[in-house]
Amino acid sequence: MQLNKYLALCGVASRRKANDCIAAGRVSVNGRRVERLGVQVKEGEDAVKLDGKVLHPARRFRYVLLNKPADAVTTVRDDQGRKTVLDLVGEPRGLFPVGRLDLDTEGALLLTNDGELAHRLAHPRYEIDKLYRAWVPGLFGEDAVKRFRKGVVIEGGFVARGEAQAVRRVGAKTLVEVRIHEGKKRQVRRMFQTLGFTVRRLARVNFGGLTVRGLAVGEWRDLKPEEIRMLYRAVGLSKEAGSKPQSGSGFRVSGSWLLLCKTAWICG
Repeated sequence: MQLNKYLALCGVASRRKANDCIAAGRVSVNGRRVERLGVQVKEGEDAVKLDGKVLHPARRFRYVLLNKPADAVTTVRDDQGRKTVLDLVGEPRGLFPVGRLDLDTEGALLLTNDGELAHRLAHPRYEIDKLYRAWVPGLFGEDAVKRFRKGVVIEGGFVARGEAQAVRRVGAKTLVEVRIHEGKKRQVRRMFQTLGFTVRRLARVNFGGLTVRGLAVGEWRDLKPEEIRMLYRAVGLSKEAGSKPQSGSGFRVSGSWLLLCKTAWICG
């Protein structure tokens, strides 16, 4: 199999992020540093190391849903010493985030050590639903809804499309619900900006059928078996072909119980 897939099976990261590790010269095979992508390896025969540590495919996978707060960085580690999403999760060893949420965006974030599932969930080919709620100033009318559906050109020339609808109007602000499949950097904010709206607050409330309902900002929980099977079906994988899910430690609270009030603006 390709080296990046092997790294994903070892729970290092998704295949795309594994490529970054290879390109950075952090991976060796049989004592020789790998300097190019596309190298083939055989499980049980080749010795693969990351930063000098021998890797073995994960035998038990874990799947955690976090309601990410706006002050946590979506990364495994941060060179600037900022709080990461892994700092919020109990027993985070081996976990990494699937895709990313910007620093100032809250909401549903999946963390796992299942590299193949993570790769597919992040790949646009599988059109995984992502549902956001955004507060914007002014009136978000039918013309803006139509332009979202038709597609707007954001920075870099990419045409971004999505379904949008105004959910609630409070004073001079509108709560807008947006559904997209892609996951470009700051895509939702850039789509609104193109139409003349500045997002005041943004949260992803659903990712691939996983909802943050019942989770306060900063809280997390392990996925239920039926949720894991749902994700596998969504990307065309057989759950029976993978490793058994690791039994999680259930529901956890990160931060004050007072954070519960923060979910009101998301869940309505």
